[in-house]
Amino acid sequence: MIQRYTRPEMGRLWTAEHKYETWLRVELLALEAWADLGVVPREAVEEIRAKAVVDPRRIAEIEAQVHHDVIAFTTAVAERVGPAARWFHYGLTSTDVVDTAQSVILVEAADLLIAGAEELAQVLKEQALRHRHTVIMGRTHGVHAEPTSFGLKFALWYCEMQRNLERLRRARETVRVGKISGAVGNYAHVDPEVERRVCAGLGLEPAPVSTQVLQRDRHAEFMTTLAVVGGTLEKIAVEIRHLQRTEVREVEEPFRTGQKGSSAMPHKRNPEKCERISGLARVLRANALAALENQALWHERDISHSSVERVILPDSTIVLDYMLHLLTTVIRDLHVYPEAMAANLNRTGGLIYSQRLLLELVASGMTREEAYAVVQELAMAAWQGGATFQERVLSDPRITGRIARPVLESLFDPGYYLRRVDEIYRRLGWEQG
Repeated sequence: MIQRYTRPEMGRLWTAEHKYETWLRVELLALEAWADLGVVPREAVEEIRAKAVVDPRRIAEIEAQVHHDVIAFTTAVAERVGPAARWFHYGLTSTDVVDTAQSVILVEAADLLIAGAEELAQVLKEQALRHRHTVIMGRTHGVHAEPTSFGLKFALWYCEMQRNLERLRRARETVRVGKISGAVGNYAHVDPEVERRVCAGLGLEPAPVSTQVLQRDRHAEFMTTLAVVGGTLEKIAVEIRHLQRTEVREVEEPFRTGQKGSSAMPHKRNPEKCERISGLARVLRANALAALENQALWHERDISHSSVERVILPDSTIVLDYMLHLLTTVIRDLHVYPEAMAANLNRTGGLIYSQRLLLELVASGMTREEAYAVVQELAMAAWQGGATFQERVLSDPRITGRIARPVLESLFDPGYYLRRVDEIYRRLGWEQG
């Protein structure tokens, strides 16, 4: 992933140095296990542990000659270690090391993503509590529907992020497996006890069955989970983008002092952060598709998945880490304009209260069909201009003959639509504030 979207802690996980260090951890744990089983001399293990270091530059030089990164790695280590290196990589195949180490790195990446998702969820909760009773226009199909609580938007996103946290934790467990089972997965040249000890030392579970590789349904699940989380972030970003449109301008993403919105138009304050999130979500979905394509490998292994994963695993974890951080910043510092929300509530002259009037007419004894026809007739006329819907309602004898004026006027109160918000919040375990 390009540096623009890479945060240091996540980026470090995908450096060549960290990869080779993790490979070395696998190799050393395997040697310890072999020594405990009496196969590899203990003094050889101690010598290897003392002398083995990773040198990404030297590994790259050797790989340019041999065209095999694991052989380049083992050769570079052997150069440092000397004769005892004959025991290095004993009984293992390349993917025993690569797949097991990759699982370690994926778990580390998942931990960072979970922490980022938890932080975003907390910020969403704070905004939900802050705006519990802030009235905003609810919209369906992009058209004014009925008033609602602005805080409910954040509460909804908070709940979705809780589900995403569950997904991320499940995905972490799905990839928290290793394998030290040899070239076709049948332990022909390695004792299963070596696998158990290596995995235990790395915090992994041994795969119950493997071939030369861990099965890629695990990685597909991990990657599709990242795409689903990214979809939630895009969903939030799209809502902010809509609410920031000039004609609406009920919210606005942070715009810092010195920031510029356009090279041509000095007045511009664009939702560029949220647009960035929308764009990067597409990358996650595309990479998830590539991970799904990786499931079908030939026989006990082919290498078609490897080149794909060198791109999609670092890119997707780095991108989602960046998106979580960026959206957390946007939500925490979001500019909110309640006066614009109030103005938009009144923009249609009361049309948004049509359902409440409909129900009141039904309660007065009018059939639903007749009540719907009366309310729709007045609403359609109001859409054309002239008198507002509220004015037409208050002067129509078919309505005023049934419902007293004070009651009619009370039907146009937006606060009515927030009367059950506290009950929703109680479902979330949030005390009334």
